[in-house]
This record gives sequence, C-alpha cells and structure tokens, in this order.
Amino acid sequence: MTSHPVARTPQQDRSRATRARLLAAAVDCLAELGWQGSTVTVVAERAGVSRGAAQHHFPTREDLFTAAVEYVTAERLAAVRAHADELPAAGSDRTRAVVDMIVRLYTGPAFRAALHLWTAAATEEALRERIVALEGRVGREAHRAATEFLDADETRPGVRESVQATLDLARGLGLANLLTDDSVRRSGVIRQWAGLLESTLRPEHP
Repeated sequence: MTSHPVARTPQQDRSRATRARLLAAAVDCLAELGWQGSTVTVVAERAGVSRGAAQHHFPTREDLFTAAVEYVTAERLAAVRAHADELPAAGSDRTRAVVDMIVRLYTGPAFRAALHLWTAAATEEALRERIVALEGRVGREAHRAATEFLDADETRPGVRESVQATLDLARGLGLANLLTDDSVRRSGVIRQWAGLLESTLRPEHP
C-alpha cells in the first residue's frame, strides 16, 4: 500500500507564512531595538499581523524571540551547507575560506539579535533557561559544521580545541564589529588564525 503526502491547505500555507514573517520581524527588531524595545506588539506591527495572531503562534514574548533566533540561525547554517561545494579544495585556501565563512555567521543581524537575548537572559530567569538550551544546540551544530568543512580529525591532539577556538574567535570578532566597522582588522586576524589552524589540522611531517 502506497502512502501519499498530505497536501497542505491554503489556511496552513497562510499560517506558515505568518509564522515566518513574525520570526523574521522579531530578529530585525531585536537587532535594531534590543530586548527592551522589542515587544510582541512592535513585532506584530512590523510583520503586518495583529497582536492576537502573533500570540496565537507564540503565546509568550520568550517563545517568540527564542524561536526567532533559533529559526534564523538554522536558516543561516542551512545556507552555509548549501554553498559548501563552492569552497576551495582541501588546503590552506579552504581553511581560510571556512574561517571567513564562520566569522560571517557572527557578524550579521542574527548574531546581533542573539546578543541582545544573551544580555536579557543574564537578568531574566524566565529567559535564561531557554537561551542556555538554545545556545547549546546552536553551538553543537556550528561545531559539527566547522569540523565537517575543515575536514578536521578530532582524534588528533589539539584539533577539537582548535575548532572550538575558531568558533570562539568568530564570536569575539562579531562583538568587536557591533559598534564600528571592524572589517579591515578582522581580515588580518582571519588570515593569521587560518594559517595557525591549518598547521594544527595538517602539520607537515619532517
């Protein structure tokens, strides 16, 4: 007996579209206005839906903003994976391209929005548990993707720590870029770190 996928109804399509607009608007609001300025009403207005419709999808403010950051982060990681075949072949050029790609994940609106959530979670108990869990999932997926793209053998001494250091470096460069354009200095740091990382991943044999 052959099973067939259930077709979505126009109502389901509209519901998915509304949810996607709310998530995108929530990230934009967080990035631009911060946690204090980002209310469900503001997000609903930006998304072009009623507050009631927003609360139908996301009953609480915490539901909306944690889902928004998770959604956009997942979308960005998926986009990175979709373009992985465009990376250079194995070697120093690929390592630098991967480091640059990882850093770019931490220098856009999604990272800025996440940073506002981290700050709010430091003082708001209702948000903290959600953000800790979210960051754990995002961190594991980012590490897995970095290891894959770098073709890193984490059984070798120091390799796993070097991959994690790449993610930590990217996060720090994202912070440095929040107030001013840090692209020139960042480019030099990426180049230097990529060289050090490559020597750890694939040390030359005497």
